[in-house]
Amino acid sequence: MKYLTLFLIHYSLFTIHDSAAAPADEQRVTKGNASAPEQGKRPAAESSQGKRFIQPNFIIIFTDDQGYQDLSCFGSEDIKTPHIDRMANEGRMLTSFYSANPVCSASRAALMTGCYPRRVLDTRVVLFPKDNVGLHPGETTIADMLKTKGYATACVGKWHLGHHPEFLPTAQGFDSYFGIPYSNDMSHPADAKRPRYGKWDEYWSKPKESGVWKTPLIENEKILEHPVDQRTITRRYTDKAIEFIKANSGRELAGQTPHRPFFLYLAHSMPHVPLYLPDELYNPDPKRAYISVIEHIDAEVGRVLDTLRKEGLDKNTYVIFTSDNGPWLRFKHHAGKAGPLRDGKGSTFEGGMRVPCVTWAPGRIPANSKSNDMASTIDLLPTIASIAGIEPKTKGPIDGLNLADFLHAKSPSPRTEFLYYRAQIDSIRQGDWKLRQQGKAHQLYNLAEDIGERKNLAKKHPEKVAALKARMEELNAEVIAGARPLGQLAD
Repeated sequence: MKYLTLFLIHYSLFTIHDSAAAPADEQRVTKGNASAPEQGKRPAAESSQGKRFIQPNFIIIFTDDQGYQDLSCFGSEDIKTPHIDRMANEGRMLTSFYSANPVCSASRAALMTGCYPRRVLDTRVVLFPKDNVGLHPGETTIADMLKTKGYATACVGKWHLGHHPEFLPTAQGFDSYFGIPYSNDMSHPADAKRPRYGKWDEYWSKPKESGVWKTPLIENEKILEHPVDQRTITRRYTDKAIEFIKANSGRELAGQTPHRPFFLYLAHSMPHVPLYLPDELYNPDPKRAYISVIEHIDAEVGRVLDTLRKEGLDKNTYVIFTSDNGPWLRFKHHAGKAGPLRDGKGSTFEGGMRVPCVTWAPGRIPANSKSNDMASTIDLLPTIASIAGIEPKTKGPIDGLNLADFLHAKSPSPRTEFLYYRAQIDSIRQGDWKLRQQGKAHQLYNLAEDIGERKNLAKKHPEKVAALKARMEELNAEVIAGARPLGQLAD
């Protein structure tokens, strides 16, 4: 009886402590510019029976220039991606998922901040080694937000939001950084001569000469290796990611170290050209270059997922796999495919910005599910905030919407419209309708009937053109009015 009484007292205290620590059900998310609906109740990551709330972990795996069709689960007939396919079978595929810009830096600024890039990066879309600007350190990134709840944060891979120490990940909410500060075809210092562009078959035939690109590898704020060996970099990114996961798993010291919730941003620098592979995976046929690189990335994704399973973290970790923009089509077999979409990188046709997306959280995100509802990288910040029980206090308005109910298949996506930016706005999607404004000309497509954007319906539906144009101008004006400054180096 004495032991039963002690147990009941202990259990009562435990329950009181945990109910006090659990986040409230109602969770407001910073309202965006696009007449964002008020976000409803946060899907509780904690049990409604008062069990202890354990902060979930988050991993975003972001590839570079990977096309919509470049996974076998998204229809590729050439590329075999068994690990990401398994992830899709165990999770949820999003087939109308958009990056917020069709090129590098702008798309990454949007992902990190939950904002359309025009709001946080001015009209810059690609930053170069000569640039003295970057994402303003005063912006609130996903990492900044999660650190308010005690998360460990790590950025591994390509950053491309400013290569000076003032703009690197360690100044943007990340505890550590290991990666390439910009694209893998860029060189340090800024005036370093790089190889002639576009001779990809020749460079593929000389894998041991990857150093001709003079691309640096940075750890935290210092150059660790110059030039980086690009043959091994995809694997080394994964090694560093696994090291970070294990360090925060609670098992690193035979159970003596408690689990710390973590956020890992794993941004692979390929399949952006030039393409390289570890020596033992190398195939001299240049027409296999892109295929082999994607299959290597898939194997490395498999290593990350296997680590989560072995560490007992798979039931408490959200993993999102997607790409920064569409494929660089003009490089042919050194680039991917966006079929059945039109065009690729650099374009606001669907192939430039609609990207593959697979979400995975066993027991939370329903297995073997798929949705064609609209969603975007700008929605990840408020969604992660909601799941983690955080009210995001950002520098200013954000444009992202809370997709938590949608990811958990409890409701449709709240996103019903989306703006397409290059340096400036030029397109809007509202429901199934999409308007592109090219100078004085307009292109109107019904994506439900014409996913390949082949049939221009602008002349047939002038009233729809007028309505969408007015809405696009209204929303863009709100974004520009609320635009925030770039980070600038001090004189």
